[in-house]
Amino acid sequence: MTSFWLADRNRSDEEDRTPPRVRQLLDNIADAREALISHPVYARVDSVESMHAFMSFHIWAVWDFMCLLKGLQVNLSCVQVPWFPHGDRTLRRLVNEIVVAEETDEDGRGGYSAHFELYLDAMDQCGADSASVHRFIDALRRGEDVGSALDLANPPEGARTFSMDTCAIISSGSLPAIAAAFTFGREDVVPLMFQEILDQVKACELAGYDRFIYYLDRHIAVDADEHGPMAFEMIDLLCGDDAEKWAAAEAAARRHIESRIRLWDGALEAIEALSSSPVRKSA
Repeated sequence: MTSFWLADRNRSDEEDRTPPRVRQLLDNIADAREALISHPVYARVDSVESMHAFMSFHIWAVWDFMCLLKGLQVNLSCVQVPWFPHGDRTLRRLVNEIVVAEETDEDGRGGYSAHFELYLDAMDQCGADSASVHRFIDALRRGEDVGSALDLANPPEGARTFSMDTCAIISSGSLPAIAAAFTFGREDVVPLMFQEILDQVKACELAGYDRFIYYLDRHIAVDADEHGPMAFEMIDLLCGDDAEKWAAAEAAARRHIESRIRLWDGALEAIEALSSSPVRKSA
C-alpha cells in the first residue's frame, strides 16, 4: 500500500490532498466544526489572568490528545516485548511519525520535549496554576486509574467530564472512533483555533510569554502542514470501503468536537467570572 502523504509530502500546499471520503465526513460535521472554530473563548485570551484561566482548561486537552495518539499507536504498531511486526505498514509509519513529533518535539531551546511538557513550561513561565494537573500525573504514576486520579486532582469544572469522555472513546476499542476523535477534534481544527489565539496574544502585548507562543506556533505549523494530512490518510485507510466504520468515525468526530466545545464553554465562563471580579490585574 502506497501512502499518498509519504509519497507526496512536498506537494504544493494549494493542492487539496484530502481523500474524497474524508472530505465528505468533514462536510457532514461542518456545523459542529464551525462552532468549535468560531468559539468566542479565543478572543477573550486578552490578559495575563484570562490566559491563566484558559490554560487551566486547555492543559487537559493537551494531556488527553496524547492518550488518543497512544491509543492509536498501541493498536496500529507493536509496543510490547517480545516485539513482532504488527499492523498495516503504512498505518504504522503514519502513527509512529506523529508520535515522534508529539512526544519528543524540538523544544525551541536546543533540546526535545513532549508537547504536554512544553505546555507546562508555558504555564510556569506566565504563572498559571498547574498544581491540579501535576497532582493528576502524580496519581497516574502511582497507579491510580483516570477517574480516581481526576478526583484527587480536582481539575476545573468541565475538565473531568471532557477527559472521561475521551477515555470512553479510547476504551471502546473502536479504531475508527479513536482515529476520528484524534483527527477531527484535534489535528484538523487545531491550526485554525490556535491561530486566532496567537493573533490575540500578540495583539494584547502578551508576546513576552514566548513559551506559550512557541507552543501555539509549533502546532499551527506541524498540524497544518504535516499531521493534519497524515491523520486524514489514517482515517481513510482505517475505514476503507466499510460504511459502518465511516459511520462510527463520523459519530465519534461529532461527539468529540461537541465535548471540546463544552470544555471551551467552561473556560469562557471562568474568564467571564474574572471580568466581573472587583479586583483584576492588568496585562
